Amino acid sequence: MPQPLARKPLNAYHHGDLREALIRAALQDAEQGGPEAISIKALAKKLGVSQPAPYRHFADREALLAAVAAEAFRQFSGELRAAIDRPGKRSKLSRLARAMLEFGLRRNGIFRLMFASRVIACAADDSELHAAARETFALLVEALEAPAVGLLRERQALKIWASLHGVVMLAEQGLFTGQMAGTTREELVEDIVAEAKLALAAAIDAATRD
Repeated sequence: MPQPLARKPLNAYHHGDLREALIRAALQDAEQGGPEAISIKALAKKLGVSQPAPYRHFADREALLAAVAAEAFRQFSGELRAAIDRPGKRSKLSRLARAMLEFGLRRNGIFRLMFASRVIACAADDSELHAAARETFALLVEALEAPAVGLLRERQALKIWASLHGVVMLAEQGLFTGQMAGTTREELVEDIVAEAKLALAAAIDAATRD
């Protein structure tokens, strides 16, 4: 009588599946506790694999963090792209800036992994992480809706990025409530957007008249 086929355990992985499972599980941990919460040992236990198994896909914890951050940037870019493409009365830059603020506050653990850790600085320039981060930055440049004149758009985009990062981090730490200036986070973001667009328009005008 033929023996019944053995059922593959739920925690067993086909070739290549474990890498994605590790990234998904690490994203969940970062959501709760930021980059500090990501542990290869804990992930192996959670996924039901041997402790050496993750190292077949990631040389060390830093390599895993880079892959997780790259996926986070791709998800971030997806939300920003949706905000840009969504019809509305506000400008593309305003919609993108609001989306950045909302993402940073809603997914602060992931945001800290992306923007408040050394993960990007430690990654190679040609890594998937840098490529994913450049894609996000390109969306910000696109949202400015301005002609390319030298690197004026890119410089203004960096200023906006830095300003929005500051708003998110201050709010997350409870250091910005808006009461001191009689404003909300959303109103502050709109001020940043308006000033950025005016400054870029003036810089482009001055550059094209010279």
